[in-house]
Amino acid sequence: MAEKRGSLSINSDNIFPIIKKWLYSDHDIFYRELISNGCDAITKLKKLEMMGEYEYPANAKNSIRVIVNPEEKTLKFIDTGLGMTAEEVEEYINQIAFSGATDFIEKYKDKTNDDQIIGHFGLGFYSAFMVADEVHIDTLSFKDGATAVHWECDGGTEFAMTDGDRTTVGTEITLFLNEDCLEFCNEYKAREVIKKYCSFMPYDIFLEKANAPEEFETIDPDDKKDDDIVVETVEEEKEVAVEGSDEKKKEKVTKLKIKKRPVPLNDTHPLWTKRPSDCTKEEYVDFYRKVFADYKEPLFWIHLNMDYPFNMKGILYFPKINMEYESIEGTIKLYNNQVFIADNIKEVIPEFLLLLKGVIDCPDLPLNVSRSALQNDGFVNKIREYITKKVADKLSGMCKTDKENYEKYWDDISPFIKFGCLKDDKFCEKMTDYILFKNLDGQYLTLPECLDIKKTDTEEADTAVDTQTGETVEAEVVTDDEETVEIPSEDAETKEKIIYYVTDMVQQSQYVNMFKKAKMDAVVLPDKIDQPFVQQLEAKNEGIKFSRIDADLTDTFKTKNSKKVEEELAKKSEEISKIFKKATKNDNIVVKVEKLKNKDIASMITVSEEARRMQDMMKMYSMPGMDMGFGKEGETLVLNANNKLVEYVLDNQEGENVDLICEQLYDLALIQQAPLQPEAMTKFINRSNKIMLLLAK
Repeated sequence: MAEKRGSLSINSDNIFPIIKKWLYSDHDIFYRELISNGCDAITKLKKLEMMGEYEYPANAKNSIRVIVNPEEKTLKFIDTGLGMTAEEVEEYINQIAFSGATDFIEKYKDKTNDDQIIGHFGLGFYSAFMVADEVHIDTLSFKDGATAVHWECDGGTEFAMTDGDRTTVGTEITLFLNEDCLEFCNEYKAREVIKKYCSFMPYDIFLEKANAPEEFETIDPDDKKDDDIVVETVEEEKEVAVEGSDEKKKEKVTKLKIKKRPVPLNDTHPLWTKRPSDCTKEEYVDFYRKVFADYKEPLFWIHLNMDYPFNMKGILYFPKINMEYESIEGTIKLYNNQVFIADNIKEVIPEFLLLLKGVIDCPDLPLNVSRSALQNDGFVNKIREYITKKVADKLSGMCKTDKENYEKYWDDISPFIKFGCLKDDKFCEKMTDYILFKNLDGQYLTLPECLDIKKTDTEEADTAVDTQTGETVEAEVVTDDEETVEIPSEDAETKEKIIYYVTDMVQQSQYVNMFKKAKMDAVVLPDKIDQPFVQQLEAKNEGIKFSRIDADLTDTFKTKNSKKVEEELAKKSEEISKIFKKATKNDNIVVKVEKLKNKDIASMITVSEEARRMQDMMKMYSMPGMDMGFGKEGETLVLNANNKLVEYVLDNQEGENVDLICEQLYDLALIQQAPLQPEAMTKFINRSNKIMLLLAK
């Protein structure tokens, strides 16, 4: 063929600057584009073979070779695909954005499908000009009598095309790298990028370094393969056991010295392409460790395998994430026909699933031209909803059929599930009855089970404290000198829907002990995410209320008193309030005197649930006024009239040590809520020393 010269068919002379700067966000992505083109070329040829339009030579193997040459500053991409004729080069290369993949699919749409055809935009080849000053193509078509073609372009709008000298079917693309991009012809950089984008492409990818010395290995003759190149036969000595003796003798064995077999950089049959029933636990774990470099074994996984209404496969792993959700970073790798697209694309992956690790391969994704982002499409929402549903089905199914293992995983996966419930209403609806709560005895309960237990706990006999002995006794009524009063029970229907909770088992230990002594239960909610989570549960489940165990003192902890006794307690509250305000120099203190069943409790603080949630919200948003001082709205200092210390204060209001005792009772109550501030802690320690000195006298 005589040399032919012409102009590329494009609309603007500025097309290459656009491609270089704007079309692709990462320059290393040209590796993906050129290797993907090679995969497409092989796929097309295999489909033509299936249709009887081509016959492979004997022992032919499909692969893509990448050859780096640092000395000449070049990169070569060589595939064994169907190649191109001069007319096809004219059509697919010289006309930018004319897709050979699209043309092929249209031509053979009645005979095959496009499941494994990767490129559809016709721009992938031109990503080479992001890093190269000049690009050459040498190609030979599979068609009978085809002539090899050589094409070259220096990054402008001019090209040159002549007959080539390639003798095997396929295509070789040579990039002459510019000075700013020489790192890409470094063998180690090339390996890194190929593994990033092409780890699971459907044909073997080999990386070679030009002019590298040959490497050899020695194998047993039985291990020889047909395509091994034998250099020589060698004899080696080998120790073998002597039959019937502990001694060993040396024998000569024959081995073959062969040229070292190249090892592909990719796995052409990734685990997600297999049927779940064909995969073993070991394979799932090995795949996880290989892809995510995580030495820990995942808790469990979900194998996605869907053909209709869209094609999607993948594996989602639940790693050990026993930490607050804010610190968790997962990785969901998105693939299109085994070609890596990106990590954690939020349009496809629900935000809460980004806490997981996994791979999703969806050939039907509506990608943009550069494949770096998704085009707006309602179809993407369907994919996201399907993924969410599969995760919810897996978790709820596990809770129903394998609750023992589900409980083992719960502490690790609870941040993920709670975060998902906060972010996705549909996920929350599916998971509400399968959220687990750990109670004070370490048992795991679902939300319905928590409500059932609360109902049982309320069905107890009423009790009171004998004022003479201080012992707890059963009582239906309480009497005094003037009248007998029947105490109505609380509304059981209201009480059964309150779920008490603990945020810190150590800090709130006094309240925990009170609950256990009263045979009441509570659930443990120690994480930051628990507060917004329970608020959501309350909003979505009418009648359910979460209340921290120190939010208020229920009648369960108090003696049942007559009206006269209640009036006396109210009077004592007024009196002792003045004493405490004076002793602590704090006029904001709200003091209340109660008769508690447990006479060992002297003082405690209650903070209404509403006030605490408001305080937590203000702290979260760094709003002023949230210091650790006492006396904020909703906080009450409760003093136990059945305790000897409180009785002493009430009976000796002008006593010498009353102020000292008041301050101590006040700080003791504060400590049960939160650590004291440094200055307050210093005073508390000094005061404790004074009290011990008084006792020592």
